Amino acid sequence: MARARVEQVRPSARLGDGTLATIAPSEYDTGWELIVDGTPQSHVDLDDPTHLHFEYVSRMAAVIDRLKLPGQPLTAVHLGAGALTVPRYIEATRPGSRQQVIELEQPLVELVREHLPLPRGAAIRVRIGDARLGLARLPRALVGAVDVLVSDVYAGAQTPAHLTTVEFYREAAALLAPDGVLLVNVADGAGLAFARRQVATVREVLPHVIVLAEVQTLKGRRFGNLVIAASPSPLPTQWLPRLMAAGPHPAKVAEGDELVEFARGARLATDGDATPSPKPAASVFER
Repeated sequence: MARARVEQVRPSARLGDGTLATIAPSEYDTGWELIVDGTPQSHVDLDDPTHLHFEYVSRMAAVIDRLKLPGQPLTAVHLGAGALTVPRYIEATRPGSRQQVIELEQPLVELVREHLPLPRGAAIRVRIGDARLGLARLPRALVGAVDVLVSDVYAGAQTPAHLTTVEFYREAAALLAPDGVLLVNVADGAGLAFARRQVATVREVLPHVIVLAEVQTLKGRRFGNLVIAASPSPLPTQWLPRLMAAGPHPAKVAEGDELVEFARGARLATDGDATPSPKPAASVFER
């Protein structure tokens, strides 16, 4: 019933910057997509929250699955709501988790809550506001206690500059538990200049960093998403390479000397000189 209703009316909301957010049935899979200004931003399967259609989200989940014991509740903070795909995944795989979400666009949150409702009883609190300012407004009890902090913020198809800097990452890292993990979604294309700078910037703040990405994306041969995972403690990478190599679009884990070489010569991004992530060509999202 819900699917038929959404197919007919294609619920939408006008965001603060004038762009349109729309919920539509997925053309290639089960579930629903949140599309903002023509850019697919989230995929949700209400019947199976563990079904992760977007590859970079699956890579984030592979890291999250290795935190603590399987099924153990986590404390999570999410910057950027989208359709709340990762919070739903954590709730489904680790019931009882405490989660905070910071999202700038209230109309987006209302659209998602009405047409893609959260599971009943899920401890997912959504706060409205700028992601960086919102970090300082979180409960003080979260400082040093967050198991996973996901930064996946986009204005249209670009990450805002103020969420890419060494100052921002220091503020985010202050929330992490000693073995907590920061996950950052980075979109970049040929040459990977933005991604290299982001890796260098995160490495300035946290000592243990890896990158997960599709092989051709990591080589800078195509526009795509790279996931940076960083922590105060060594990351649980023992089984990640095998997992990343599986599937229809094999990915790899870059770490150690390879990552040092990847970021060699890249300047740190600071509040004084940071730029938004590059805007992808429209052809990237052609159906």
